Amino acid sequence: MTDGKETHSLAEPRERLWQALGECDETRAVAIVRGALGTAGHAPAAAGHGQAPDHTPATAMGASAAERMRAAGERVLLELIAPTQERVGLAWAANDITVAQEHVATAISERCVAAVADATAPALAPAFAGTFVGRVLVSCVDGEWHSLPARLVSEVLRLRGWRVDYLGAQVPTEHLVAHARRTRAQAVLLSSSIPTLLPGAHNAISSCQGAGIPVLAGGAAFGPQGRYARLMQAEWAKDAPDAAALLGRHLKPSGAHAARLPDLDLPHLADQEYTMVRRTKPQLVKQTLADVEEDFPETRHYSEYQMERTVEDIDFIVGHLATALYVDDPDLFTRFIMWTADILAARDVPPRCLFPALDSLRNQLKDFPRAVAVLTTAHDLLMPPPAHPG
Repeated sequence: MTDGKETHSLAEPRERLWQALGECDETRAVAIVRGALGTAGHAPAAAGHGQAPDHTPATAMGASAAERMRAAGERVLLELIAPTQERVGLAWAANDITVAQEHVATAISERCVAAVADATAPALAPAFAGTFVGRVLVSCVDGEWHSLPARLVSEVLRLRGWRVDYLGAQVPTEHLVAHARRTRAQAVLLSSSIPTLLPGAHNAISSCQGAGIPVLAGGAAFGPQGRYARLMQAEWAKDAPDAAALLGRHLKPSGAHAARLPDLDLPHLADQEYTMVRRTKPQLVKQTLADVEEDFPETRHYSEYQMERTVEDIDFIVGHLATALYVDDPDLFTRFIMWTADILAARDVPPRCLFPALDSLRNQLKDFPRAVAVLTTAHDLLMPPPAHPG
């Protein structure tokens, strides 16, 4: 989707967009994005406020101009908005911005995506004239509120000629499948960034495939190189262009059959460790909190807010442990623990506060060998390297 000319760098607009997000300036952010559409498409920017040229009526836009506009839209989505939003997440993790600032920045990014969709709409009508490559459904898994990645994929697919039903965040599996059936979607694209939602994602994948609908999975929740997507018999798309390429090769219905039970894909679940940890999670969290308060004296001086965050952190730890048992991958848990340690350190909380929690869970789950192995691995990774004698 290029015209063979040298493309213009979006590095400078990325920096300006980052500044606009940091200042919560939606108007400026949208203007930057619209101006970048002109730069990316090799079109001169309109005078005043750096905006892209006014919309050209669909009937008047030539094929080459429409192609340039679609290519520019994709570049702006993937090379301007997406990396800037990723920078927002990294800034939050480093404690450089607050949760409120992160929420505002994300909302502005969503508005910028909408601006791209609006600006490129005239380029779609003459190119496809009411015909589409196919129809797909893009959705977040049940419980997933981070919808911007799914929205970006949806807009890229639209620019490439697909009719897309974008369902957004937090979609219950039964409604997802019902909509896919009603619209005769040729594929379902599932997005998730939270690993603890993997069991629900597995159910959605199995249910869609049981209805004869192929599934592509994407997002950080599915692990490095999509290892958990493949474990659950779904295709993995690393990004929007990859999703488009896979759709072009994988559109044959899988043949309707009864939704699979998780044990068929994950035979290790037969040991019931995941089930027991999930069912006893409230008790595990309660006892772990008591043990942390006993073994980490600093908690005795915590404010009510700090104690609430401590309970939340322990709940996350137990949830990720259960998910690691679900997919039988200790790396899922250790990645989360090391990430949590970095988050705590950025907020001036000593990561050693995690040791009492890991030790408590290891003691409570001493009869569960897989759980003990996962907790021991995480504990050992957190240990500081031994000091070398001077």
